[in-house]
Amino acid sequence: MQPLLGLTVVTLEHAIAAPFATRQLADLGARVIKIERPGTGDFARGYDARVKGLASHFVWTNRSKESVTLDVKHPEAAKLLERLVIEKADVVVQNLAPGAAARLGLGYERLAALKPGIIVCDISGYGADGPYRDKKAYDLLIQSEAGFVSVTGTADEPCKAGSSIADIAAGMYAYSNILAALLQRGLTGKGRHIDISMLEALTEWTSYPLYYAFEGAAPPPRTGAAHATIYPYGPFPTGADGGSVMLGLQNEREWVNFCDKVLLQPALATDPRFDGNAKRVAERAALHVLIVEAFRPLTAPQVVERLEAAQIANARVNTMADVWAHPQLAARQRWREVGSPAGPVPALLPPGSWDTEPRMDPVPALGEHTEAVLAELGLDGAAVQALRVAKAI
Repeated sequence: MQPLLGLTVVTLEHAIAAPFATRQLADLGARVIKIERPGTGDFARGYDARVKGLASHFVWTNRSKESVTLDVKHPEAAKLLERLVIEKADVVVQNLAPGAAARLGLGYERLAALKPGIIVCDISGYGADGPYRDKKAYDLLIQSEAGFVSVTGTADEPCKAGSSIADIAAGMYAYSNILAALLQRGLTGKGRHIDISMLEALTEWTSYPLYYAFEGAAPPPRTGAAHATIYPYGPFPTGADGGSVMLGLQNEREWVNFCDKVLLQPALATDPRFDGNAKRVAERAALHVLIVEAFRPLTAPQVVERLEAAQIANARVNTMADVWAHPQLAARQRWREVGSPAGPVPALLPPGSWDTEPRMDPVPALGEHTEAVLAELGLDGAAVQALRVAKAI
């Protein structure tokens, strides 16, 4: 049995942070009713058309949900939304502009007065108060504000993360806070207001560089794909095939093995320039030359063979195509198939162990479930058609 089976989530969400959180609730069996704008829906539907004509972001974060189109600014639609929340919802999630949910009557104080067990999770860029409350916030902007961009990239140029890491961080904290609130409600019967800030979520994830730069110390340098404060740790070219190998050392025992069994230069382990991680970081340019020279006559598979023999951590620098075909994911049977308006698409089984398979239902078409959900509220076909004519749905 899925652990959240029987739980209903009503969500006013767009883009990534809130949809990522609620999709995970759906994975655990929750019913997630997604409220979308008539005609256009979640604006992430229009980001691209890479998945059989559907948007990659939307396919990733919206499977297993029901799509209901409501113009929440229309009086009749607003009444229906309130009824839906009061009659059906255990949890409300929203990442509208600050204050928008409260203006719609969906603020926690009002809903809790009507339904004490309700859990309301608000997700925003900067939080519910403070001088930045109303500042627009997108993933890249939060990556910048949280200092993440300043320590990512090369010495010449800062870079953003390739994935929407600020959105993902906020979505994960929303998800875990909602689960905690459900546990608490099981003990007290009372709901809870959750205020998730993208800035705070990503600042937490950037905590090691923050502490490294404690009390005005220099921050970790930008070092591309290499580790900023551990060396050798990063990609190294192989000369015989033009390949590349990613490797990482964590301690002095591994450094000795690396010199002896990989570089075949055991005396290097006690070279006073390199006999300690801090020294190797300071002399990374000189050590890089020595490693590249040792790898020059070797192919990438030959280097990996030596690394494995020395029990040195290593990895391939995979492309997206490589990940789709990754032998480990295939061996562990981590791929499933979900439906969509464009037909079946592959989906990764959510991380973790599952006695009962997670819910992995189709990605919804815009407004696909409007009539069915309104019927649950007692509206017949004529009433729904009247709402359509009034452009409330």
